[in-house]
Amino acid sequence: MFLASKLLMFLTQPLAWVAALLLAGLLLIRTRPRWAQRLCASALGLLMLLGWEPLPNMVLRSLETQYPAVTPNTLGAAYVGVVVLGGALEPAYVWTAPQQSALNSAAERMTEVIPLLRQLPKLTVLFTGGEGELFASGLSEAERASRFFQGQGLPASQLLLESASRTTYENAVLSRQLPGVDANQPWLLLTSAFHMPRAMAAFRRAGWNVSAYPVDFRSGVSTPWSQYSMDQGVAKWRLALHELLGQLAYRLAVRA
Repeated sequence: MFLASKLLMFLTQPLAWVAALLLAGLLLIRTRPRWAQRLCASALGLLMLLGWEPLPNMVLRSLETQYPAVTPNTLGAAYVGVVVLGGALEPAYVWTAPQQSALNSAAERMTEVIPLLRQLPKLTVLFTGGEGELFASGLSEAERASRFFQGQGLPASQLLLESASRTTYENAVLSRQLPGVDANQPWLLLTSAFHMPRAMAAFRRAGWNVSAYPVDFRSGVSTPWSQYSMDQGVAKWRLALHELLGQLAYRLAVRA
């Protein structure tokens, strides 16, 4: 499943599609010049279209609105803990400053835990995430998360770490096996809003009693039609396609 997810990541890279069209055009430039021109023109058109943000935002919004945002002060006190999914930390080789954390664009998965704990200070924090890199070395993501949370003042006795999982499904299954974890009790599940539908399906399939606590919203309520950014558009298409194909793969594998 892990290797399949890596292949999926390649297929959800929109710039890879552009490169494939250009390569096909170059290969046909001598034998079928008309087809080569069409393919190269298609590559250019696709590249320009990828930067128009209303389209990927529309897809992301359809994912993010499935579990609306909640605030810490609207939650009851019945929850025993919060499961925090990995994916917000830079790779181990980036962690060069011993007293500093390195967070990526999904940083809210980590930072929003702190205000949640101010409202519900007795929650157990269960961080789940091994190493998503194909050739990983150094600190696991769980170890990097431990450094971050303890740097924020969270006692080690309040933090549980699951460091073997590499996919969302493994997050759910392996976290349930940790000593002292009762998945039948009510837990919060904290992850990016666009990732929440797939995460909730995987955790409930694995037998967890979880409620969604989405963070890291990317699409907003609406997007101006003039919003255009090549790098942002490509990044948002990658996220949206990864989630949509991930949901399909999980359903086909009878895992959600």
